[in-house]
Amino acid sequence: MSAYAWMWVAIVAAGVLSWTTKDAGHSVPEAWLENPRVHRIAAFVTVALLSALVAVQTFASGRSLVFDARVAALVVAAVLLWRRAPFIVVVVAAAGVAAGLRALGWG
Repeated sequence: MSAYAWMWVAIVAAGVLSWTTKDAGHSVPEAWLENPRVHRIAAFVTVALLSALVAVQTFASGRSLVFDARVAALVVAAVLLWRRAPFIVVVVAAAGVAAGLRALGWG
């Protein structure tokens, strides 16, 4: 098979896997989902996955570790969130810091 055909096999397999996962979620008894332990674990998993995504997107470039304008933007965003700034202010400020540092040649 060609690489193009394998790509379509992978796309269809991912779609089937996604549909199967969603169908399995509908098959779980509701009593299991209402368990407080499940709610607590789901909250922790969500935070852990989001933290991992932020870390990878901020500190990685390919297979190397980098410290560039994204790190400074993340620090600004963290401080503003800690100070309870509105989310749009956090996003605009972090983007502005990253853009400014990149315009100055850092990152």
